[in-house]
Amino acid sequence: MADAPLAVPARGAPLPLQTQAPIATPDRGLQGAPLPLDPRASAHNTQAERARQAANEFESVFLNEMLSPMFEGLSTDGLGGGGVGEEMFRPMLIDQYAKAISHAGGIGLADEIVRELTRMQSTAATAQPESDDGPRR
Repeated sequence: MADAPLAVPARGAPLPLQTQAPIATPDRGLQGAPLPLDPRASAHNTQAERARQAANEFESVFLNEMLSPMFEGLSTDGLGGGGVGEEMFRPMLIDQYAKAISHAGGIGLADEIVRELTRMQSTAATAQPESDDGPRR
């Protein structure tokens, strides 16, 4: 018997690719993300945004660690029907709980971390550099 190609039935029409150029408006020019006017300001904003993101992630991990012991003693015969599958997916559920709590405002830990990082950066920026001979006068 020869190896004839098998006919594969089509599952549906492919989705059309829509490429659209930016729309020009008379009052705003091209629409899109605004460009920063001052590159130093954008670097500062991205640094602040990165600090906020890291603080939120830290708060989420902290909440995950605090929530995990709450679920250790529970039997797995409830939410997902129990068994090995639920035991396997429970840590992912707890992680999503922690992310949801953090996203909804959390416990204030991320705010304190951002405040402390900002304070540390401002004191480091105002500190005078020392030379090899000692502090400058």
